[in-house]
Amino acid sequence: MAKVEPIPVVLVTEPGQLLALDAGTVLLRLPANSGHGHPDGQHCLACATRTDVRALLYDLLEEVKRGMRPAFTRVIVDASALPDPSVVVAALTGKLPAQALRDHSVARLFYLADAA
Repeated sequence: MAKVEPIPVVLVTEPGQLLALDAGTVLLRLPANSGHGHPDGQHCLACATRTDVRALLYDLLEEVKRGMRPAFTRVIVDASALPDPSVVVAALTGKLPAQALRDHSVARLFYLADAA
């Protein structure tokens, strides 16, 4: 069985920060909220699923497995719209408890390489 190399994740926390994208890079944008009428920073269940970085990274892996997207070598997570991106950092560094098997998969296959 071939060894799978961990995939670096770069976190963007400042609005307007630009990073170069190439064919091997996936960009995930985390919205402040989805426009459900609640203030920015407050989450309903629907918003929580759109900002759960571990779920989004796992979905990327599943899409590659199913042939829905090409393989990738890096992920950029744009969290600049979030009022507190520290939750994303905690999720990517293992400081949030794993809630599901997908969280363990993401912890093994992704690592926080940089926060810009």
